[in-house]
Amino acid sequence: MKNYIFTILSVLTVLSCSVRKTADTKPVSTTESLKNSNVFFDEIKKPSDFQAIKINSKIDAKTGNFIPTLDAVIYIENGQKIWMNLTAVILQAARGIATPQGIKGYYKLDKTYIDSDFSYLNKLLNVNFIDYNSLQNLLLGKTFIPVDEDNFNLTQNAQGFTLVSKKMQKITQNGKTSEYNIVMDYDWNFNLTHVLLSDIMTNNQLEINYSNREILNNISLPKNVKIIIKTDKTDEILLENTKFDFSTMETPYSVPANYTKTEIK
Repeated sequence: MKNYIFTILSVLTVLSCSVRKTADTKPVSTTESLKNSNVFFDEIKKPSDFQAIKINSKIDAKTGNFIPTLDAVIYIENGQKIWMNLTAVILQAARGIATPQGIKGYYKLDKTYIDSDFSYLNKLLNVNFIDYNSLQNLLLGKTFIPVDEDNFNLTQNAQGFTLVSKKMQKITQNGKTSEYNIVMDYDWNFNLTHVLLSDIMTNNQLEINYSNREILNNISLPKNVKIIIKTDKTDEILLENTKFDFSTMETPYSVPANYTKTEIK
């Protein structure tokens, strides 16, 4: 059960989209701060503009235990819910849903389920700040970490832009304060390409890479997403997004009466 729930919750932390704009890709300084950075910060803070996105994906999870390649349908309804259905071979394996109230999921093969607030997901990712809004921004490839222009150094490079925290960023959530060193890379179109979040107290890291984007409905969506969670071991979630659809769909979720609630430790 734990391995499938790891996949459900981790996959609820992936996906990406962003916006436009082109620029000259000639080599530029990677150390000198940009003085005119208003356009950059305005772009990366723009709210998402879509009603719903449905994604067909193939998911591979590397956790040290065998998990087969999973076929997934992931549906994001802007500001409301993130729903997914996982199938192993031809059999439904699991289903999960995230809303502003928390995260739920059930595993069909052993008839167990979870029902939690976002502390589950924060514990899984070894961070302390994920709520529904930051989760959706993370899924959309948007900046999901609080960014104050005064606390970050913005530079250009041959691939686009790099945003680095000038000092350890303190984030307090539910009475817990953590300090992070943060590095985020963006391409010339202001699409997030790489995030490295390091907890200086524990040396845990969360790393996310977005690549191979496709532009649909003026939205840049990644076809490949890689999440790396580094603690005393390294877990990886790899997504290959094969199809995008902007139509709305039904998202049934109900736990059968004979399922048993389980806790992830």
